[in-house]
Amino acid sequence: MVSTPAPRVRPMGERAFLLEVGTLDDVLPLHAALAAARPEGVVDLVPAARTVLVHVDPRLLPLASARAWALAAAADTEPGGGSAGPLVELDIAYDGADLDGTALLLGIGADELVRRHSAAEWHVAFTGFAPGFGYLVSDDWPFDVPRLDSPRTRVPAGAVGLAGVFAGAYPRDTPGGWRLIGTTTAPLFDPDAASPALLAPGTRVRFRPMARAGGGGASPGASGRVSPAAAEARGPGIRILEPGLLATLQDLGREGAASVGVAVSGALDRAALRTANRLLGNPEGAAVIEVTMGGLRAVAETDLWVAVTGAWGPVRIAGLEADPYAAHPWPAGAELHLDWFSHGARAYVAVRGGLDGRTALGSRATDLLAGLGPAALRAGAVVGVRDDARTPIPVAPPAAWGAPHDDELELELAPGPRAEWFAPEALTTLYDAVWTVSNHADRVGARLDGPELARVRTGELPSEGMVPGALQVPPSGRPTILLADGPVTGGYPVIAVVTAAGLDLVAQARPGTRIRFRHARPPV
Repeated sequence: MVSTPAPRVRPMGERAFLLEVGTLDDVLPLHAALAAARPEGVVDLVPAARTVLVHVDPRLLPLASARAWALAAAADTEPGGGSAGPLVELDIAYDGADLDGTALLLGIGADELVRRHSAAEWHVAFTGFAPGFGYLVSDDWPFDVPRLDSPRTRVPAGAVGLAGVFAGAYPRDTPGGWRLIGTTTAPLFDPDAASPALLAPGTRVRFRPMARAGGGGASPGASGRVSPAAAEARGPGIRILEPGLLATLQDLGREGAASVGVAVSGALDRAALRTANRLLGNPEGAAVIEVTMGGLRAVAETDLWVAVTGAWGPVRIAGLEADPYAAHPWPAGAELHLDWFSHGARAYVAVRGGLDGRTALGSRATDLLAGLGPAALRAGAVVGVRDDARTPIPVAPPAAWGAPHDDELELELAPGPRAEWFAPEALTTLYDAVWTVSNHADRVGARLDGPELARVRTGELPSEGMVPGALQVPPSGRPTILLADGPVTGGYPVIAVVTAAGLDLVAQARPGTRIRFRHARPPV
């Protein structure tokens, strides 16, 4: 047996690493070999253009053991293996707005472009950008198609496009810069299905020309439908009067779906969510309301117990002050009011039994970027309450809780995979500078203002797997910390990765918060 060259291992923080191979053709065999021998403790395997991201739960599998396993599995990889996946035929109407212009760019007629595109057998190399968006490649496709100079603000669900050597179909309405050549009505992504992505890595794809796409390309699966049963609340709960700046339902997220383009999502301050649930006797991952910057007003429709953790600000129940980090009765008809926060950015409102909402891939977390899970809460929304409490409400000792530190944070950084893309002085600058959280901070990421991190390598990095905490550095030289709703693959180099404990601190950072970085202890 002829084996492929050993991949290079690149660190990706304290819980993940990249296996880098020579070409895109090497990725699928490597991904298949890893998936076939996957041990307990490997959370996800995410193929990309030149790498496979291995995401590990270190409580179950030490990172060093995971690296040894991955290299051993890679040594048994056969060239060309893993590419004969299931065949999916997509009906397509070649009616895209860019069809004629793309053909002109390629120096062929539109009919010839359609013939070449539909005659090729494609396969899904990797996913990313959006849940269920597969990057398709083909040995039968010789063209390299430039992206649009100015991306569209909206590409409709079902649109089929070309960019570089790739073809792809958009599972939902989203911005995009690919050149659109057609439309499909295929259900590309269904979060309620056992296999949610129609075009998962390794799948073979053929496009089957149709006279027309029949109504604009949107389909129940492509729009992320949920079953009626999954969308129903269990019973009386709480009614939202005012959501404040942003209020969403969150739990511990949906790990393990990054390979089909789904971010982990979930609470940004996971420690605060766990604490709120422990105070009420709930499972640690029960769903709660994440409130950004305050302003929430809600009424209990039945007698409840409630706890508020995370950001610091006045909390009132029926007009009376209530301590944070403590369980309180919340009588039916009484109003809970979280005033605007004086410290921190996100508070967590938990009720005994846990909150209910529609599930997507086993989680009730709201992912606004991907459109998964419940919608953001609006005035008049009713959130059901579950009956999932496991233990009595604990008799808590005097607590040492205090307001989050949001003036200046010190965050630990674990190694990233692309430090060599940067000048030596950039690493010094990263740790010596005082960075400031900009106004461009949300659940996707927090952009930092500060000095430029100079690069020694230019150009675009082939897309590779990302993790929450990745410090991506775009051409501006100012880093962005990716957070729970961030993309699962990206094309900017990652210089370092914020540790899991540090991410809870970032969740409470407000615009203007100063950040200093220091080296984390090496993972074991």
